[in-house]
Amino acid sequence: MTLIKNRPSKLLFTFIFYSITGFLFAQENSRSPIDSLHLNTLEEVVVTANRYGSLQQKTPEAIEVVHNNSIEKYQLRTAPEALLLAPGVFVQKTNHGGGSPFIRGLTGNQTLLLYDGIRLNNATVRSGPNQYFNTIDVFSLGKLEVLRGSGSVQYGSDAVGGTIQALSKEVETAEKSVWGTDLYTRFVTQDMEQTANAALKYGDKRMAFRANATWRNFGDLVGGDTTGQQIPTGYRELDFDLKGKILLSDRSNLTTVYQRVHQKDVPVYHKVALEDYAINKMDPQKRELAYVRLHQDLGNNIFKTAVVTASYQHHEEGRILQKNGSTTLRTENDKVRTYGFSAETFSSHGKIWSANSGFEIYDDKVKSSRADTDLTTDSETAQRGLYPDGATMTSIAAFSMHTLSMEQWEITAGLRYNTFINKVSDSVLGATKLTPSALVGNLAVMRKLNGTSNVFASINTGFRAPNINDLGSLGIVDFRYETPNFDLKPEHSLQYQVGYKFRNRVVKAEVFLYRNELYDLIVRNRIEGDSIEGYPVYQKKNVERGFIQGAEMGLDLSLNPNCNLTGNLTYTYGQNKTSDEPARRIPPLFGRLATSYHIKNWNLNADWLLAGKQDRLASGDIDDNRIPDGGTPGWNVLNIHGSYSFNYITIAVGLQNVFNEDYRYHGSGVNGYGRSGVLSVSARL
Repeated sequence: MTLIKNRPSKLLFTFIFYSITGFLFAQENSRSPIDSLHLNTLEEVVVTANRYGSLQQKTPEAIEVVHNNSIEKYQLRTAPEALLLAPGVFVQKTNHGGGSPFIRGLTGNQTLLLYDGIRLNNATVRSGPNQYFNTIDVFSLGKLEVLRGSGSVQYGSDAVGGTIQALSKEVETAEKSVWGTDLYTRFVTQDMEQTANAALKYGDKRMAFRANATWRNFGDLVGGDTTGQQIPTGYRELDFDLKGKILLSDRSNLTTVYQRVHQKDVPVYHKVALEDYAINKMDPQKRELAYVRLHQDLGNNIFKTAVVTASYQHHEEGRILQKNGSTTLRTENDKVRTYGFSAETFSSHGKIWSANSGFEIYDDKVKSSRADTDLTTDSETAQRGLYPDGATMTSIAAFSMHTLSMEQWEITAGLRYNTFINKVSDSVLGATKLTPSALVGNLAVMRKLNGTSNVFASINTGFRAPNINDLGSLGIVDFRYETPNFDLKPEHSLQYQVGYKFRNRVVKAEVFLYRNELYDLIVRNRIEGDSIEGYPVYQKKNVERGFIQGAEMGLDLSLNPNCNLTGNLTYTYGQNKTSDEPARRIPPLFGRLATSYHIKNWNLNADWLLAGKQDRLASGDIDDNRIPDGGTPGWNVLNIHGSYSFNYITIAVGLQNVFNEDYRYHGSGVNGYGRSGVLSVSARL
């Protein structure tokens, strides 16, 4: 990175640091009496930290919310890209149809993904970057919640780095029957995107529903400066979701959701560009989710409410591969069927004690196949799939979380016991059964300093149970060939965290420091001297220890009712203790500075994204062909968006990457957008 490219990141760091520091130490004396009052309209309610609604400011965790209107305002393309609005989240893109969020240096199956409280992580979720969060239609979102450094007690395996929850748009009943329609279309220059979305809404006294459909066609991604068009990167997508709510009585209601995302011909660009593939794509990439949820007010002095949820999911990933010069076309297909059930109760006594307790069960079944077609004879040969066909993984858990609220103190604590049953029966590998279990807990203490600020400290233990991907993967993954290992146990983590939160009518400021100790990490180990199909052979083992530590800071200034300024900065440092080298895929210093101005029917928004150079590399990073020699260069990108609303219509325009910067998120397989224009038109009828 040149000195010129370094300067903006230093300016942003200086601005945020001194702004936060100044407010932390000076705001108490400068606050007027009216500023010391809590303004209820500013209080953000979050559900991910405790599995029930609680005030963000009073929650002793690092948790951030991204609302649907912010996603629309900055014209963000997908659910993973919407996470760029959340402090502390770094989004790597192996391909244009992917998007893997990093929380506190971890991603893949060490970061838990949820939709309306239901686990999206299943038995085949891979380690490292993946595409699963992009199987959420961004137009179905009401908001996103990012819980950094926690989630294992609340939701189980995989929340080693944190938890990301997508929450669907609310449906609302009404005194009189009301119909509504939302229409939306968007275009990006150079044929990079055509999108159409339509939603139909209805509400009356007893019921409400919302039906939503999205059609999308993404052309090949055009990068900045010297990159040009990246062929092939484009793909197609068709989504549908339906949400309904019925008031069964004054004290109970039933919510139902069905959603389906179908992506076709999703290329893995770096495989074609760097690994001599003529064809390497995912087709199809599908996800279905259906659930029914009963919410019952109990009216008891202790037990206030009960929630019961039953869910069904189906995930399908197809892969089509052909090497240059080869006459063999390989077709792989993996399907995972998941049944889920949970029951929980919310309890409280006065204003001092509250608790959420319950149990949950998830059962996954994997179907995996592969067929090799000889294109010269058009003959097809069935082969063993990437995973053992018919393998199952069952998770059974019980949890209980408690909060004590006193005048100046708030204490939260919880426990979860989780056991698993993994069964694999395979013609190549034989039959095996693995039954790992884990007991995890958390403890946090928050001290209220005054009417606007508090400080807290927390300890969270986390775990990740070995899944079918760990136990039975056999074949080419990324740039290696994997063979299975049936002698694995859960990964564990112990995370310490301290944080400071400040909020009044004008300022919201937060600072967090953390250290995450990682134990029994499941990592790929090279089998020296062995290769298959030209790829080095690896096997997973519980052999490593390490740590990740860092700092996160954020600032939100409401300068006046029409103008808002936000900024955040994240620093991450990871070390592998076992091999005495940097941890893999650690993001560089990164941040965002954004401003929003509103007057009458006009909105103007600009955001400045930046990342420093990352040249502190693990040996696995050096071997990764997605990372340039010497590390990933730093970059700065400026985007500008504006909109005008009249009657029921909003017209929005945007200019992405104003200076046509050539850039790449560290570890990504594609470069980011070059200079390009965005036009969207929406109507709410």
